[in-house]
Amino acid sequence: MARPVIAIVGRPNVGKSTIFNRIIGDRLAIVEDKPGVTRDRLYGTGEWNGIAFSVIDTGGIEIDGEDSLLRSVRAQAELAIEEADVIIFMADAKAGVTHSDEEVAQMLFRSRKPIVLGINKVDNMQRMEDIYEFYSLGFGEPIPLSGSHGTGIGDLLDAAVSQLPVKEDIVYNDDVIKVALIGRPNVGKSSLVNAILGEERVIVSNIAGTTRDAIDTPFEKDGQKYVLIDTAGMRKRGKVYETTEKYSVMRSMQAIERADVVLVVINGEEGIIEQDKHIAGYAHENGKAAVFVVNKWDAVEKDDKTMQHFTNTIRDNFLFMSYAPVVYLSALTKSRLSKLLPVVNHVAEQHALRIPTNVLNDIISDAVAMNPPPTDKGRRLRINYVTQVAVKPPTLLIFVNDPELMHFSYERYLENKIRAAFAFEGTPLRLFTRKKSDQD
Repeated sequence: MARPVIAIVGRPNVGKSTIFNRIIGDRLAIVEDKPGVTRDRLYGTGEWNGIAFSVIDTGGIEIDGEDSLLRSVRAQAELAIEEADVIIFMADAKAGVTHSDEEVAQMLFRSRKPIVLGINKVDNMQRMEDIYEFYSLGFGEPIPLSGSHGTGIGDLLDAAVSQLPVKEDIVYNDDVIKVALIGRPNVGKSSLVNAILGEERVIVSNIAGTTRDAIDTPFEKDGQKYVLIDTAGMRKRGKVYETTEKYSVMRSMQAIERADVVLVVINGEEGIIEQDKHIAGYAHENGKAAVFVVNKWDAVEKDDKTMQHFTNTIRDNFLFMSYAPVVYLSALTKSRLSKLLPVVNHVAEQHALRIPTNVLNDIISDAVAMNPPPTDKGRRLRINYVTQVAVKPPTLLIFVNDPELMHFSYERYLENKIRAAFAFEGTPLRLFTRKKSDQD
């Protein structure tokens, strides 16, 4: 089921990030310790009373220029209004109601979104008396909180979760490949959708998706059924919102969660920017099959080495996704477009690949024989056996004498050997180490 979205809004220094961390339990959207993985604390997931949701912490939004403080607060509010199902409006009991609070309150009123008013820094009973002036903001009863002490978080979540909409996924058969197109604005996602469908516009069996404004478009090609999950063309015009564009990736994140294969669309004319890594990193973290699609390739001046140079640039910027193939095409001229779906089919197949346990153990035994694990304080890692426990993505469980002896470099060596034998092209490969017990 697609998760609804809660956004935390408020002026600086009211404790938004502290409350955000309390809600998500300090989990980060991207936590993998590999080179090239961009960490982003603006997004996370939480659960309360059995209801899962995504959380946006708008505290990281900063805008330069005149009156930057007030513009930043407005930008946060606008981002939250656009992205969220429920908004937590945070204020500070110590500071009282400020002009910035009143400005944001007016914007939130006009949004017609459910608003929960949380008053932070209510750290003692005396401070409780300070919350009554916040009734003047017009959002009903203020909820007293202490981010530092962790009090009031339950009441805040009770109020927020009670107003979340119920979102249900559309269920497709297992033989349907769900493909999400992600990428920053102006990389040509909509044009690519239209080129794939052979239509002037996306109106083929449109189905309202579970994420706001997303479109699911089922189609069939050469006997294979697909669903395109398109998040393109959903950006609100306006100076403030364009400034916050790089933070507005929640729809892409939710489309990724529903997909089997993620097409990371890159503008061949402009090259790669940091936001591309943010979005692609989320696909990797969610264990999705992925293909880099370099669009607008027709507009790039090139020689016989241009494509290889661009591929090298992708590999340098996305070290954590070295498994993902790269397809060059032009949605406008449809040049090389015929190469895309065969690659999608291939990586979807690799994503669902299951290796027999005996074959897997033969590969691992050969790898250990060629390069035994190093010793650590006189102790050596011993691998008892390996088994595949899941697909989408392929997930392997390695039983050993002591998991602490599995160094990340040796784990990477084993992954490389497995990929050399079975490819797993286009899909992450997850390896988990567990101590062998008598029951095992």
